[in-house]
Amino acid sequence: MTLIEVRGGEREWAEAERCFEEHGWPVTGHHPRGEGPLRGVLDPDPASRVYEVEVRLFGAARGCDRGAAQRVRKAVRAARLEAYVLRAEPLVRDREMLPEWRAYSTRYRHSGPHGRWWRRAARYVVRTGRYDTRVRVAGTPRQALRLARTGATASVTAGDTGSPSRVAVRPLDGRWRGNVRFWPEEEGERRLLRVFAGIILATAAAVFASGHSGFTWWFWGVVAVVAGCAGVWAGTGLYREGRTAGALVALVALCVFLSMGLGLLNRDGSGWTRTQILVTGVIVAVLGGLRLLVRQWTWGEWVAWAVPLAATLAASSFLAAGSLLHTLYADALSFSPDDLDVPTVWQTLAAVKLLTLLSLVMVGPAWWGYARHRHHFYAAPGEGFNIAIYVLITLALLGGSGLLALNSAEAAADKTKAAAIRGEDPPSYFGVEPEWTCVEPAVPAGRLSGEGPRLVPKRPYLSFGIAQGTAVLWDRVAKKPVKLRASQVRLVPTKSAMAVCGGEAS
Repeated sequence: MTLIEVRGGEREWAEAERCFEEHGWPVTGHHPRGEGPLRGVLDPDPASRVYEVEVRLFGAARGCDRGAAQRVRKAVRAARLEAYVLRAEPLVRDREMLPEWRAYSTRYRHSGPHGRWWRRAARYVVRTGRYDTRVRVAGTPRQALRLARTGATASVTAGDTGSPSRVAVRPLDGRWRGNVRFWPEEEGERRLLRVFAGIILATAAAVFASGHSGFTWWFWGVVAVVAGCAGVWAGTGLYREGRTAGALVALVALCVFLSMGLGLLNRDGSGWTRTQILVTGVIVAVLGGLRLLVRQWTWGEWVAWAVPLAATLAASSFLAAGSLLHTLYADALSFSPDDLDVPTVWQTLAAVKLLTLLSLVMVGPAWWGYARHRHHFYAAPGEGFNIAIYVLITLALLGGSGLLALNSAEAAADKTKAAAIRGEDPPSYFGVEPEWTCVEPAVPAGRLSGEGPRLVPKRPYLSFGIAQGTAVLWDRVAKKPVKLRASQVRLVPTKSAMAVCGGEAS
C-alpha cells in the first residue's frame, strides 16, 4: 500500500489514474493534500492529490516497499508526471492451507449386501476412489460436508435424484486432524526451504571433506556439522506443534542424503563427486534465477536477456546434428570427426551434457533474476544499463563454457590414451566404445591401403569401429591412429591388449 502525491491539476490526476490502471494497481482512495488521514501531517495544497494505491509486484516480501517505490517512480517518470511516493507499507497475505476433501457417493450402502463384513470392505473401497465424484472441497470437516451437499450439483454429480444427503467426504491430507499445527502456505515453504538448504550444504561439505586431511578436512568438517545442526534445528519449526517430530524428520532426511552423498547406499561405494555437486549447484541456481526473472519479464528485458538463451538453444540444436563434444574428443585422439560413427541418441545426450556446461552463460540473467526478486534493481536493460558491458560479459562466459567443454573432451581422450598405453580397457565416451581387436589382413600386406603406422597383425589394436567403410584403430605402441579400408581387414575382438593375435598376411 503506497501513498502517492500527484501535483498539477485535473489533467495530471486523470493521467495518473490511467497510469495506475495500465499497471494493474488498484486505487483504493484519494483526497487532497493535507486532508483525510493526512490532515495535520502535510500542508494543505488544493493543486495536489494523494492517492492510496496497491502496487502489486512479484518478489520477496522483504524489501517489497523499496521495490514498490522504484516501480512507481519509473511509471510516473515514463508518464511525465510530477509525483512522489510519500509512504510504502507492505501488505503480506499468507494463505491458510485448509484441509482438502473429496466428495463421494454413499449409494454403495444401499446397493450392496448387508452385514458387518461388507461395511468394513466398503470402507477400503471408498479410500481407493471407487465412489468418488468430481467435487473437491476445502474447509473444516463440518464445512466440507456441507459444501459437498450444497445445492443440486452434489446430488447430480453423485448420480442420485434429489438426495444431496447421500454424499459424504473423505480427507485428502492430514490437516483435518488439527489445521492449527501447520503454518500458512508461504511460511511453510520458507521453513521447508531452510531445512533442505542445511541438509544439502551439510552433504556437500561432507563430500568435500572426504578424501582430504589437515586443514581442508577440518574446515569442511566444521561446515558439515554446523550446516547439519542448522538443518535439524530448522526442522523443529516445520510444525507449530510437535517440534520433536519435525526435528526427527529433518534428522532422517539428513542421514539419507549423507548416505547417498558418501556412497554408503551403493554396493560399489561410489557417491557424489565434487564436480557433480558444483555443476548441479550451478544448474539449480541458474534455473532458479531464470524462473524468478521470467515471472516479472517485460518485453524490453525479454529482448535483451533472451540473447544468451537463444544462443544456447541454437548451440544445442547444432550439437544435436553433429556433436561438438565428439568432435573435440576425436581431435584429441588425432581423428577427424567423420572417423567416429556415433548414433544420434548419443549425440543428443552429449548435447545435453554440453548444455549443462553452457549453463555458465546464463549466470548473468540468473543473477539479475535474484537481484530483481530481492528488489535491488528495477531499471530495465537500456535504462542505466551499459549494453556493451553486457555483451562482453556474455562473450566471456561463453568462452569459459567453451573451455569447460574442451577440457571435458580432452580429459576423456587422455584417459583413453592412458588406458591404451597401459593395456587396460579404455572408458567409453557418449556412445564411443573403444575395444581391443585383432586385425587380420584379408589381402597381402603390400596391398593394404590406409593411413598411419605399418600394421603389425600379431599385436592387438584399439578399435573405434567402422565409419564410412574405414576401420578406425589406435596403435598403443606408436601412440598414433591407424586407418585401414574395412574391406581389406577382418576385425576379431580380443579380451585384452596382452593377447597374441595370429593374423598373417595372405
